[in-house]
Amino acid sequence: MGNREDLLNGALRCLYEKGYARTTLRDIAAAAGVSMAAVGYHYGSTEKLLNIALMRALEEWGAAFGGALAEGGTALWDGIIASVEAHGATATASFEAFVQSQRVPELREQIAAGQRAGRRGLAAMVTGTPEDEVSDHAARTVGSVHLALITGLIVQWLTDPEHAPSGAEVVEGLHALSAHITDDR
Repeated sequence: MGNREDLLNGALRCLYEKGYARTTLRDIAAAAGVSMAAVGYHYGSTEKLLNIALMRALEEWGAAFGGALAEGGTALWDGIIASVEAHGATATASFEAFVQSQRVPELREQIAAGQRAGRRGLAAMVTGTPEDEVSDHAARTVGSVHLALITGLIVQWLTDPEHAPSGAEVVEGLHALSAHITDDR
């Protein structure tokens, strides 16, 4: 393995152990066993390397997360909760990156592109439509609402797991909400 891959693996370890916001150039170089100058040579900046590492971590989490999304009902939400429990460091780093992205346009676009793809994938799952056939409207409505629910559940499990809802409670809440929704068009 070369310095480039060592740096990426070191950055991933730092993300998991220290988080996005608290990882420094010195941390990554030490974790990778290379000089700090190697980061600039291979990635241009610590920020770019951290962004690449975060995207890789999110892809890995997404692969695990995908299994939960294939389920329906209570199993879907229980699977999401289990995924957060198993990948809490990645979930936390992603929320740190959301905040950081407000000041880093490149990171913001990477996250936004991931969300666009996520909305489309969620809409495909919910509607039973192949992803490449999901309309923009379905992605912006069904996919956006589903993504908002998942994101909110993740926040609750990261901040207050003892009082966060179970999968069954999420489903019960969704049924109660749907009973109160009217079409105001």
